[in-house]
Amino acid sequence: MAISKILHMKDSGNSFHARHLKRALDYVMNPEKTQGGRLVGAINCQADMAFEQMMDTKKQFGKTDKRQGYHIILSFKEDEVEPDRAFEITQKFVAEYLGDAYEAVFVVHDNTDHVHSHIVFNSVSFVDGKKYRYEKGDWAKYIQPITNKLCQEYGLSIIDVEDGSKEKQHENYKDWSEYREGSFVWADMIKRDLDACILQANDFSGFLELLSEKGYEVKQGKYLAVRPQGMTRFRRCKTLGENYSQEAIVERIAKEDLSFYQSQNEEKQASIVKCYVKRYHRAKMSGLQKRYYAKLYRIGKLKKKPYSQVWKYKDDIRKMHKLQEQYLFLVRHKIESAEELVSVLDNLTDKKKEASKEKSKTYKAKERFKDIFDKAEQIRELDDAESCYQSGDTFFEDEHNAWERLNTELLAQGYSVEEVESLRKKYESKYAQDCKAERAVSKELSLGRSIWKELTVSASEEEKQYDKETIRDRREQPVR
Repeated sequence: MAISKILHMKDSGNSFHARHLKRALDYVMNPEKTQGGRLVGAINCQADMAFEQMMDTKKQFGKTDKRQGYHIILSFKEDEVEPDRAFEITQKFVAEYLGDAYEAVFVVHDNTDHVHSHIVFNSVSFVDGKKYRYEKGDWAKYIQPITNKLCQEYGLSIIDVEDGSKEKQHENYKDWSEYREGSFVWADMIKRDLDACILQANDFSGFLELLSEKGYEVKQGKYLAVRPQGMTRFRRCKTLGENYSQEAIVERIAKEDLSFYQSQNEEKQASIVKCYVKRYHRAKMSGLQKRYYAKLYRIGKLKKKPYSQVWKYKDDIRKMHKLQEQYLFLVRHKIESAEELVSVLDNLTDKKKEASKEKSKTYKAKERFKDIFDKAEQIRELDDAESCYQSGDTFFEDEHNAWERLNTELLAQGYSVEEVESLRKKYESKYAQDCKAERAVSKELSLGRSIWKELTVSASEEEKQYDKETIRDRREQPVR
């Protein structure tokens, strides 16, 4: 089985339009990944001169800007194909898909568990100068079908083009979006309910009725799809695993019952196990800590709710998490009274000011080197052009002159490119640590303030209630 995908390489700017194309060719033809260059091939150009010939084509038709090239990757199933066989398949793919119009380099990398091939080709046709144009749907219409056809010729498995469609690619986002709506995983809940209905049903229609009784909406079309209460979209059952397609469910209904599961479980012999348990004394809690622990305990009844109904309680779950964080805050700082809470808040406020001051200090120190950092960055951007110039390509003479000028200025300031890079990493690491420390203190301070706010609000409500009761008592006293 081979899965294909296509990427494009954009324009890098006036200084060197084809920088990304050059880097892509250098990367894919790395001798360490291609058995010393043995697994490198080309069509309509020479592999070692591919970049120069592609640039000549662009200049010939006056199309040196905008998109520079495209990159196709064919990923083969682990241990299903040898590198030489993958190279033959890739060569045939390139000949069929690009052979009539575009210069392309194709290679096979065997340095990972999955053998995979890379195809980098020019965006401009050497025949008529027209630019390659990828249209929506070309992957399913041309690229993957050619890949499947070649895999079949070599006896390899193939993938269903529809299963690899854009809708399939976005299932991970759907799962994330659904997860965001509640603190649980929808897929696990649906699979459990499907398993329960399969076990109880006598036939497929009975299975659908049981699902409806559990609150599911069922949609039958090309694929069986379900939607539980609280979920915004339908979920195809087959995406839950091979045992949950409609055909697999029908088969499971016919053969699975309680006796089937009992036969699957091997009888286990009883044995006496000796173990030693180290006992710990439970720490005593203060009154303030007990107050928050009691709230957590009362919310604990959520654990008894049916798994399928958890979506109803996501707000309560969030509240439980907040209370848990507040309780742990009290334990972490050993707070046993309101006075101790105020003292901890004052201490955290001072720590936050110190952390912010340290972060600002690091930032200002980094900004003093901004000039040499900018020059080093410009030198790195011109490195590829300088390499081409050193290889004899005078097209990059202007870039070469700029590269030499920047290096001279940097050395005059007492730094090499390597030293500047080391200095930049040092300040970036220090600034990241300062930001992390400031965020940690801010989070802790915010948590403490939320506890203090609840305490003051609660005290205020008690005072109001006391005042109301006092006024009421006075009114009820008889007048003498």
